[in-house]
Amino acid sequence: MKPINIKDKFSKFSKNWHPHQIAVVDDMQVILAKLKGEFVWHSHDDEDELFQVIKGTLYMQLKDSESDDGIRTEVINEGEFIVVPKGVEHNPCTKNDEEVHVLLFEKLNTAHTGNVQHERTQTEYPKI
Repeated sequence: MKPINIKDKFSKFSKNWHPHQIAVVDDMQVILAKLKGEFVWHSHDDEDELFQVIKGTLYMQLKDSESDDGIRTEVINEGEFIVVPKGVEHNPCTKNDEEVHVLLFEKLNTAHTGNVQHERTQTEYPKI
């Protein structure tokens, strides 16, 4: 058991939209990812997902039947986090060519893009 330096862990990879596991807590995993641009609309039927912004600003698009266009966007600033409840269709994205660093907390069996298969879908997360 040793402290984990998040800044050091982010320096170990550069690829966007490719999560890296840094710890396991019971049946949950702690993941780091670098995000840039738009991801893919997806949901997780049985798992909540926590996104904490370590660097930058994340724009979480959420399907919302009560909004005019059916989409609501939450802005998550550096030092803030958002929990996307299971079953909620969402699409994380960044703006202005900014690379955003996030820490995610989710169950070990959470599929990267839920039931959606996309060129960005990852099936294994490197452990760093």
